[in-house]
Amino acid sequence: MATPTRLIAALSALAAVALIAGCASTPGADAPTDAPSTSPSAGSDDDFDDVEGALLDDGRMFAVVTWGSSTCVPQVDEVSADGQTVSVELVDADADADAACTADMVQRASVGALPEGVDPTKEITLQVTYGDVSDDVDLDGDPSLSGTPGSSTEYTPSAGWIGDGSLVLLTWGSSSCAPVVEGVEGAGATGTATFVTDDTQVCTMDMAPRATIIAFGDDAVDDDAFTLTLVGGGLDGTVEVRG
Repeated sequence: MATPTRLIAALSALAAVALIAGCASTPGADAPTDAPSTSPSAGSDDDFDDVEGALLDDGRMFAVVTWGSSTCVPQVDEVSADGQTVSVELVDADADADAACTADMVQRASVGALPEGVDPTKEITLQVTYGDVSDDVDLDGDPSLSGTPGSSTEYTPSAGWIGDGSLVLLTWGSSSCAPVVEGVEGAGATGTATFVTDDTQVCTMDMAPRATIIAFGDDAVDDDAFTLTLVGGGLDGTVEVRG
């Protein structure tokens, strides 16, 4: 078993803490997401224990998706690898004693770095533990991924499917000014996510990973080959969704 590792040193220095209204978190090596702007609904109470995952950042990083309060997002604590099996421990971020988590139930994405030696072009099993919940997430390898776990990121947006027409979008920027989705539309092999642009907002000068869940619906889009266009919020561009 490889020695537990957190996010790579370069990322650790950049991804301090996402500042989320109602539930502040402490700086850590791995960064939780902002509150999801769009999220599918669960079919039953049993679905709330389901854990999903995706590869991001050209195979350098992963996202783990859990259900819970949108304002209290768990963060990746410990990550270790034994071959292509990656153990991931999620913990609740330390909360302000005077703050309370909202009572909503949505999907939240927590991001972490794959340990060195893991090959993202081959199948990976994430063994996720979050409190009393344990689940395995099988991720298909993608031969087109050229990033090497442990190497420096290029700070470009990336996205991965988590099933049922939903994806995790990873962007980079200020931890205190996470992207806010204004609207989404999509059909077939293309979709558009429009983000709120607020030029009056004062943002911290760090460069952190921000993960946003975007849902198009079960049958709305083709998840075999899909291009997502980003509009507004300083994120204008296109992203090929993997997975």
